This record gives sequence, structure tokens and C-alpha cells, in this order.
Amino acid sequence: MSVLWRLLGVYRPYTAWMLLGMLLALITVLANVGLLALAGWFISSMALAGAAQVSMNYFTPGALIRGAAITRTAGRYGERLVTHEATFRLLTQLRVWFYEKLEPLAPAVLQYYRSGDLVSRIRADIDTLNNLYLRILVPIGVALLASLILVAALAYYHPLLALVELSLLLLAGVLIPWLLHWLNQSTSAQLVQSSADLRTQLISDLQGMGELLVYGAAESQAFQFNQCAKQLAKQQQTLTRLNSLLQTALSLCANLALWLILLMAIPLVQQQSLAPAHLAMLSLLALASFEALAPLPLAWQSWGETLAAANRIFALSDQQPVVQEPIQPLVLQEPITIRCEKLGFRYQDQHPWILHDLSFSLAPCQKLVVEGTSGCGKSTLLSLLLRFREPSSGNLFLNEHPIQAYSGESLRVHFAVAEQHTQVFNTTILDNLLLANPQASLAQIEAACRAVLLHDFIQQQPEAYQTWVGETGVRLSGGQLRRLTLARALLKPASFLILDEPTESLDPETAFSVMCNILAWVEKKEQGLIVITHQRLGIKGRDWQVLSLP
Repeated sequence: MSVLWRLLGVYRPYTAWMLLGMLLALITVLANVGLLALAGWFISSMALAGAAQVSMNYFTPGALIRGAAITRTAGRYGERLVTHEATFRLLTQLRVWFYEKLEPLAPAVLQYYRSGDLVSRIRADIDTLNNLYLRILVPIGVALLASLILVAALAYYHPLLALVELSLLLLAGVLIPWLLHWLNQSTSAQLVQSSADLRTQLISDLQGMGELLVYGAAESQAFQFNQCAKQLAKQQQTLTRLNSLLQTALSLCANLALWLILLMAIPLVQQQSLAPAHLAMLSLLALASFEALAPLPLAWQSWGETLAAANRIFALSDQQPVVQEPIQPLVLQEPITIRCEKLGFRYQDQHPWILHDLSFSLAPCQKLVVEGTSGCGKSTLLSLLLRFREPSSGNLFLNEHPIQAYSGESLRVHFAVAEQHTQVFNTTILDNLLLANPQASLAQIEAACRAVLLHDFIQQQPEAYQTWVGETGVRLSGGQLRRLTLARALLKPASFLILDEPTESLDPETAFSVMCNILAWVEKKEQGLIVITHQRLGIKGRDWQVLSLP
């Protein structure tokens, strides 16, 4: 239940929409039950009046029947409109809330999760949680309220009728569903996990399809994928059988209620404790009352899946960020100076030091090259500068204030970064470039692309800057993707430009030309420059500081 209360806390801003949708659903169910019961009474009364050759007022019951039919139609339309609007609003709220929880976890915490698993939680698990309102809360709430109202209506005519109806409603709406839920609870949780595993494997296989084909492992992976798919299908079949069993039990209880109410009402009519026309009305009311319970099988089935999805979501959102933001952050003013004082870092206390006793200072517009072999901590230093991680020892100062005094978001505004691992989106070259500076003009974009020797290639494409790069940039080569990332970093207005292995995937001649153009760019823009690399192509001169990591 704690998971349910946490989800309701996330949904709290849209409580009014949720209650309105539930109210309209309740009115619709009551109107439908009332329509059937009134129709039974009206037909019986007309038949009895005809047999007794007496007249009766049929205008009022006719108007009530028409009113119930109109209310049912209008209520159904309003219920669909409001509940779906509430569902879309709740989905938006849930996605925004989850993103706000995830954003502080990147990249230090999220790096331990597979990309397919993250996608599954963000998409499929969030969609599953969306069932909480439409498939669980509304059906259960309407079933409870409608049952109480209809049992009270039967109690008005005779307490024994109400007792029988209440017993069958509890049997069909609580006892049998709870028993089946207990039986399929583990299957529901396994279904969510199997779906997540299947998506994770699919994404991993698609991302590594080239390697699988090269090493001849595609068939074995396909066999493993098919096994996972069969397991998922088997779990779905189990839940479907249980759901069918619950629907059968519900139908049986509804028909049993009809006959029991009829058998118990006949003596009351003979004893003149009940009007003859009420016999059909009460029997049909008992039968129609089970309409309120009709969505419960799907609600109970969805509950297990929703609970499992919620546990996966909260397991990730409850992770603590590596970096704690200051309560009252300082404002980072330009120009910016950077100073490290015996800086050290390691991932855990028992792990070896990645950086140890590192000291350097960097004034505005100065250049620094950080060199060393793979695994010596070059990229880790970048994470510390951008406040994605906290130093394990020593101090890192910006403008002579500890870096912990600044919020990560406000700090990163002043740094333009081209990371070692290229990140592009499945859209046009222009859209990928505008991510760094949405206000950049076409002239600025072309200048940045010329600096990295990419403009000529783009102009050769039929759609020029409107050329789509494809998923993960599949339509571009490694060198073109690298230069696209560099051009994007150049477009961002920042005090410091940070390049992580900028010449990777480039041939020596192109790498040298690109680095010379970048140096001219930062001098013209009066930016500081930090280059993290293991080769100094285009990097020479006395104006460079060199930081060699062991």
C-alpha cells in the first residue's frame, strides 16, 4: 500500500480531474442499472394494468426511462472524455516527475544500468503505471460506491434481499478476485520483468548487430531472444486464463443473484409485502448491479503488473545522487579561474585512486592539455570539473570558491564540452547543431562546421543541413560524427571549451587541420581551452600548460 500512496502523491495535482471522472463513471453505471430496473417495472405494471383492465399513468415512468437512457449516454461520453483527459495529464505528470528524479542521477548512477533497461523503465513501466487510475482506481471506486447504493436500495424493500445481494457482490467483487490475484501475483511480477528483459535484449542486439554478424553470433542471440519471447507468451496465457475464470465467476454470481432475488421475492409478493410489479424490477436490478463489477477482473490483473512496474520505477528514482546540490548556491561570474589543490578521486573507499594529489591552476583564456594513457583519469577529471562527481580528497576551486558552492546546472552553462563518446539524435544535422545554441544563425553554424572541416561534406548532401543523421548517427562515419560533435561545442557560448579526445576517428592530416582551426576559433572568441588527449596533434607552443597523468 505504501507504493499506492506514493503514486497518489505524484498524482495529487490532478485530484479534481480524477474524482470528476470517477463521479461520471458512477452516474453512468447507476443510470444503466436504473434504466433496466425501471424498464422491468414499467413493463410489468403495464401488463398487470392491462390484465386488470385499469388505466395507469405511463407518462411519468416513460419520462424516467428516457431520462435514464439520456443520462447513461451523456454520462458515458463525459466519463470517457474526462477520464482520458485525466489519464493524459497523469501520464505527463508522471513522466516529468520521473525525469526530474533521473536527471540528478546522470551520469554517475545511470552508468550502472543498461540502456535497454532504462528505456524500458522510462517507456513501458511508466505506461503500466498509467493504468493505476483508469484500470484500477476508477473501477474499484465505482464498484464500491455503486454496490453500496444498490444494496441500500434493496434494503429499502426488504433486508434479506439486500443481504443476499451484498453476499454475492462480496463473493464476486472481493473474495474470488483476491484469490485469483493471490494466485497470479507472482506471474504478474514475472510478466513485467520478462517484458523489460525482452526489451533490454532487443535494444542491445540491435545496437550490437554489426558485431553479432561479424562474429557469427546472430543465430544464437536470436534463439535466446525467441526463448524469452516464449516465456513471456506463456505468462500472458496464464494471466488470460485466470482472467477468463474470473469473468466466468462474475457472470455466474450475477445470474445466481437474479434467481435468488426472484425466489425470495415471490413469497413476499404472495404475502402482499411486495407489489407484484416490483418482482421484475428487483430481479433485474440485482442482475444489472454486477455491471459495476465487470471491470474488476482487468483491474485485479493490472494491479499485479502495476505494482511490479512501480517497484522498478521507485527502485531507480530512490537512488541518491552522487552530487549534492547546495541549498544556497553561489552565482558563477565570468571571467572564470580554475584551481586544483591536491585533488584526488576514487569510486569507492576500497578501490584504487584514479586521481591523486593533482594540482594545477588555469586563468581565463588559458590553454591546458591533459595527457596520459587510457584509464589514467583524464575523463574523470572532466566529470569533476563539470560537477558530475565529487572529489574524494583535496579541493577544486572556481573563482577561488569550492566547486561545491555552485549548482551543477548553473556551472555547466559556462563550459562547452565535446565528449569522447558522440551523442546525436535521430534528426537533422541542423537540429543536432542547434542543441548547443538554439539562437545560432546560419552564418555561425556554417562557420563552426567550416572550422572542423565538415561544411563541404554537408553541402554535398542533397538536403544539406537538413540531412538526417539516423539512429545513433548511423548515416555518418565515425570521423564525421566526431566533427559534428566538435562543431556543436564550438557553437555554444561559454568561458571554457573542453575537448575530450577531439582527434579520435580522424586521420592525422585532418586532425591537425581541425585542431589548428579550433585554436584560432578560441583565440578569436577569447575562450579558455582544455584538451584531454593522448596525442598532441596541432598542440604546441609556450602558451600551453601540460598536465601529464600517470
